[in-house]
Amino acid sequence: QVQFVESGGGLVQPGGSLKLSCVGSGTGFSTYLMGWYRQAPGKQHELVASISPGGNTNFGGSVKDRFTISRDNAKNTLYLQMNDLKPEDTGVYYCNLRHNPTTWGPGTQVTVSS
Repeated sequence: QVQFVESGGGLVQPGGSLKLSCVGSGTGFSTYLMGWYRQAPGKQHELVASISPGGNTNFGGSVKDRFTISRDNAKNTLYLQMNDLKPEDTGVYYCNLRHNPTTWGPGTQVTVSS
């Protein structure tokens, strides 16, 4: 079963930037439609961005024009560049399959606060 490990989170002031990374295990990463999800306290996972194996991207309305999703298939790595961060972006960020997510990794905490 494919597994993912996220990193790159932290505490940032409103308007700041962070870049998250996610490394996937196994040999099939390049064929996966992938997504970045976030989970705010007490809420379910919310899809914020997705990317196809070929690099086509989609974004949730609240992050469009602020977040960029990309991937390096040679490194089994998914990225999320987050700019102009807002307090409502606070949460634990996870990567996973876009459809039928598998076991969730540890996630990485993003806190946007002054």
